[in-house]
Amino acid sequence: MTERRYDPSLVDAFLKHHWTFRPVDATFMGDKTHDALLPPCGPETLAEELAGIAALEGQLADTLEPEAPGDRLDRRMMLGELAFQKAAAEGRPRLANPAWYSGEAAFAIISLLLPQSAPVRRGGLIARLNALPTFLQSALDRLNGQAIPESWTARARREAWAMAEFLRSDIRLHDEFADEWTLPATMAAEAFDAFASGLSGFADADPACGEEHLTLVMKTVHGLDFGPRKAVERAQEAFDRMGDELVEMARRIDPAKSWQELIAGLVDRHPVDQQSVIQSYRDHDLVARRDGAMLVTSAEDYGLDYRWMSPCFRKISQSLYFLFYRSPPGLNPGEGSVYWVTPPGDDKSAFLRGNNTATVKTIHSVHHGGVGHHTQNARARAASSRLARIAGTDCALGLAFLGSGTMIEGWACYVEDLLMEAPGFYDPTEILLLKQYERRNAASVLVDVKLHLGDWTIKEAMAFYRDEAGFAAQRVESEVVRNSMLPGSRLMYWIGVEGIKDLRRRWKGDTLGFHDTLLSYGHMPLAWIGEEMQRAGQLK
Repeated sequence: MTERRYDPSLVDAFLKHHWTFRPVDATFMGDKTHDALLPPCGPETLAEELAGIAALEGQLADTLEPEAPGDRLDRRMMLGELAFQKAAAEGRPRLANPAWYSGEAAFAIISLLLPQSAPVRRGGLIARLNALPTFLQSALDRLNGQAIPESWTARARREAWAMAEFLRSDIRLHDEFADEWTLPATMAAEAFDAFASGLSGFADADPACGEEHLTLVMKTVHGLDFGPRKAVERAQEAFDRMGDELVEMARRIDPAKSWQELIAGLVDRHPVDQQSVIQSYRDHDLVARRDGAMLVTSAEDYGLDYRWMSPCFRKISQSLYFLFYRSPPGLNPGEGSVYWVTPPGDDKSAFLRGNNTATVKTIHSVHHGGVGHHTQNARARAASSRLARIAGTDCALGLAFLGSGTMIEGWACYVEDLLMEAPGFYDPTEILLLKQYERRNAASVLVDVKLHLGDWTIKEAMAFYRDEAGFAAQRVESEVVRNSMLPGSRLMYWIGVEGIKDLRRRWKGDTLGFHDTLLSYGHMPLAWIGEEMQRAGQLK
């Protein structure tokens, strides 16, 4: 068969297909033409989606590899994502997950109320509110008689009840609330209640996706050259080794205390009052940018505004996949991004401890803030690949295109450690905390893989996170449930970091050049970025 030239306009056809079945993703990405729509979920939906996938694969098949790097990466991303969507539709359909419905329904509304969507597109908001009763009833019809992991059903109930309460009350606290929202919001709230009440009587099911599907995710989506069993082997070795390293690091800091005691003591180092907390976010962000300037060029041309979370979202944010920093809509980014800080509740002491200096510095100001996700997202919008500009968009349940995750989460975790190269930025106990973070990410590889190979049950995975990996008890259940719904989504953190370290060892130039070049590729599988660097003669 004669090979054909690749047509860059296939990206438009691919996005049209994607947004047809995932219109809430379109809103998060900044495309406004789908704001009035909810995802289709009728009996014909998966067949129509598979037909669309087949048509796109037919257009991409036997096309010549493009010469331009951006086109080359776009083509690979489309082929990988289509293969993944096809496998999921045939063997692990999202339409069989009640938490997919609750998440899409909730964020169909919330996505239009966030600062990134200001001013509120009122027509789209009301249209989606009016469509929710039909959507949620169709969901119940679709789920009827299926076997579903109980933890997925429990999550869907919690999200639905929380969203019903939001639509009855806190939505009225939104700065742009209008009386015309009241009736459709009330009817939508009733639909959420009915959906939650209807989620009963299902037989429990095993959430494991199996080795074949997980291998496809790792090799076709993430671009890795190894599979699940090798990932477990590597992660287990690292987890064990870092356990020993934590003991030795703690001994050097204070022989009288364990590493667990030293890390626990970090919560007592915090700002003195509420206003000092939000200022600490800003101050640590500025210091990270300044001290890291010789390591990575931070995005100074795109703003990051740390502010208290809007009152209307304070309750609902506790029940949904609600991010304090969410990737800006790549197709309509505006002049800057909002980073929300949750204000204190009744327990002011717990608020201050939760916003201790080490946590604010590592997680908020570095991982997510100026030199982390924020700079990464800003640089991605200038990538030569069109899909690399938006693939890492945070959507209702996770990243728009899973393959972007080794770069997205790999960079944000890597940059935490990178700031150790800035003299004085961290103290020894904060570096100890970073080692614990790294060990927990290796632990997450074990859970991600062993859960989906059927080696561990959800309860066994939760026990490992809690008893051996050191996850906070209140975080364990939601973490494992999310692992169970999204195979291959948690292994990308540690594997991404390890991949960046490997590329840096092979880089021919200086440190700043490496990091800036890496970020210039945008939201793409790290393995493919490495291949492009090799192709450009930049690696040893």
